[in-house]
Amino acid sequence: MQKKIQTVLISVFYKDGLDNLVHLLHSNHVKIFSTGGTKSFIEKLGIPCIDVESLTGFPSILGGRVKTLHPAVFGGILGKRDDSQHVAEMKQFNIPDIDMVVVDLYPFEETIKQTTDESLIIEKIDIGGPSMIRAAAKNHKDVLVLASKNDYLEVGKMLQNQQMCSSLEQRQEYAIKAFDVCTAYDQAISNYFHKSAFLTPFGLPENILRYGENPHQKGVYYGNLDHLFVQLHGKALSYNNLVDVESAIQLIYEFSGYDKVVFGVIKHTNVCGIAARNTVLNAWEAALAGDPESAFGGVLVCNQEIDEATANKINTIFFEVLIAPSFSKGALDLLQTKKNRILLQNKMDTISPVQMTTLLNGLLVQNNDDVNYNEWKVVTSAQPNDNMRADLEFANLIVKHLKSNAIGLVRNLQLIGKGCGQTSRIDALRHAIDKAHLSGFETAGAVLSSDAFFPFDDCVKIADEAGIIAFIQPGGSIRDNDSIQYCELKKLPMIITGTRHFKH
Repeated sequence: MQKKIQTVLISVFYKDGLDNLVHLLHSNHVKIFSTGGTKSFIEKLGIPCIDVESLTGFPSILGGRVKTLHPAVFGGILGKRDDSQHVAEMKQFNIPDIDMVVVDLYPFEETIKQTTDESLIIEKIDIGGPSMIRAAAKNHKDVLVLASKNDYLEVGKMLQNQQMCSSLEQRQEYAIKAFDVCTAYDQAISNYFHKSAFLTPFGLPENILRYGENPHQKGVYYGNLDHLFVQLHGKALSYNNLVDVESAIQLIYEFSGYDKVVFGVIKHTNVCGIAARNTVLNAWEAALAGDPESAFGGVLVCNQEIDEATANKINTIFFEVLIAPSFSKGALDLLQTKKNRILLQNKMDTISPVQMTTLLNGLLVQNNDDVNYNEWKVVTSAQPNDNMRADLEFANLIVKHLKSNAIGLVRNLQLIGKGCGQTSRIDALRHAIDKAHLSGFETAGAVLSSDAFFPFDDCVKIADEAGIIAFIQPGGSIRDNDSIQYCELKKLPMIITGTRHFKH
């Protein structure tokens, strides 16, 4: 839906690059409303503009604190052009349409860097600016909003090329930018008053934690867990609990729609035990057997209801959190006998499509590490049989959730050994084999998954010596063929997926 710019309200602190935009608007007969210093700047360019005071019929008061907060301004911005009642009221009160809003904000962050005088800092908390920006962004169906000097040039070119018109998609794009400007501004003010270094919580509810990752660190969680879980029992989730719960949810989501019960155990964000079985009890027992020592103090997660028989077994160990879609009454009564034990009913049908991490005073964002089965290719003459393939698929999903470098060993849909967080792949393999043996498993007959390629054929040789019967790995090494040829010689199936699964 194209909208032509016929009127604009301009009120900015930063004038850099504004002159070109103003000349463009004036040359296309756009009526300009403005305030204070911006009005003076525009008039010095030889361009006429209308003082907002003549629009409101009210002078700027309180030292400039109140000048645009008036129905004549906000009615012109917020009025819906296709609403007959809005149109009639605007006509009744002589309120003109405002088709474009060019407004930025007082330099709050710059001010707190330059002074500690709170009276000066307080005066740089903008009121009218954010209000006009939000109003224009809200009504982007009819209004184009420009909230940053960085966009003056781009918007000028856009309007020039489109005969002073903008599309709905373009107005929506700049509305999103405007809301982001307001969010960052409000957060800077909040941080100042909190004397806080926490960055970018996006206006989410603040939950003060007992401490951060360690007792000497402060911790805060910004978010609303009530949308995700029902906490049925236990103490408040700690920082480390939250980190492990996130890992547990990411893991169990891999098995949405899986035709078996899957039970997993998470410790320090790594999978230390997981298995798929026909019953909840069998799945729990197999998952625990994968690494019974590491399960102590872990986070447990299941994709099916926890029944009383399983709860009776789980109740014998110490764990921090248990997550499941539901709990039978008998299971809940039993598990609630320990007061600090956290029981979460999982309400999540889906997970966020993106992952975010704060670093270097910024935000790192990526989409999820999804599996593309279409790229999988058996690269050996030996083909995996159905049981091997099921184990290989299971192992590939698990290795995604181990810290790199990572190796997973699976047999009969049970993780029997893993090596994770190692600085070399061969060390990860040795750890996986040793861990399996320490937990009482023979590695003969297991399959191996790797989160990244084998740089040499030493991994497949050592794995073969341990009785591993099939491999799944991303490929991509210049020496892939060495590992493939060894498997070819030994008649060991190998699948190359084409997708690396680093996790840091």
